[in-house]
Amino acid sequence: MLTIEMDKLDLQAGMRVLDLGCGRGRHLHALYWQETPLEVVGVDLSWGEVKASLDGFFELPPPEPQSDTRFAVVSAADAARLPFTDNSFDRVICSEVLEHVDDPDAVLAEIARILKPDGRFAASVPRYWTEKICWDLSVGYQNTPGGHVRIFRNQDLRHAVEKQGFRRTDRHWAHGLHSPYWWLQCAVWEHRDSHPLVAAYRRFLEWDLLQAPWITRTLEKLINPALGKSVVMYFNKVA
Repeated sequence: MLTIEMDKLDLQAGMRVLDLGCGRGRHLHALYWQETPLEVVGVDLSWGEVKASLDGFFELPPPEPQSDTRFAVVSAADAARLPFTDNSFDRVICSEVLEHVDDPDAVLAEIARILKPDGRFAASVPRYWTEKICWDLSVGYQNTPGGHVRIFRNQDLRHAVEKQGFRRTDRHWAHGLHSPYWWLQCAVWEHRDSHPLVAAYRRFLEWDLLQAPWITRTLEKLINPALGKSVVMYFNKVA
């Protein structure tokens, strides 16, 4: 389930790309297995998530043999203190991470430091109003360990990134079908693991993810501007 649209990153062979807060590796794996060979690096604060993303490389089939080389590296690290030199990445992805961290400005400053001049950066966070409904419906959702500690308004995220020396180039919304699922979970938070409606909606989303039928893919594109669970922004680092 990808949130970032790879074609907006203008990926070119041999580029070094960081997936910051890679989690279990959904974007990391997509970067590695796409047609353009890249040097991909995944970083997450959780060692368990890093291990899961590493295991994923061995659970999926290897890419088709090519003359160009590609490789992937994963590591546990603090997003506010990254173990990389200045100007060492061509592209950086940070998807559904900034809402979890105590000091997003420190993370964005690190991204600006390690990204090359004219490099591209993609960030996604939960959309303000869809996330606010979740917070209003459930105190348990708000207080989930490791959960969201803030809600970004669109303009606040844009300004926070741009003050680090970036210029926004594009924006879109994603996962409109997922917003009602999270509202439903929050409405029955204490019973979400056993509630039949939550289970039925989860099966629907899993079916959509695996089968990708045209009708739901078209529907989500239509409703994303209004109901998209995430806002995604793309930036260029000013040279």
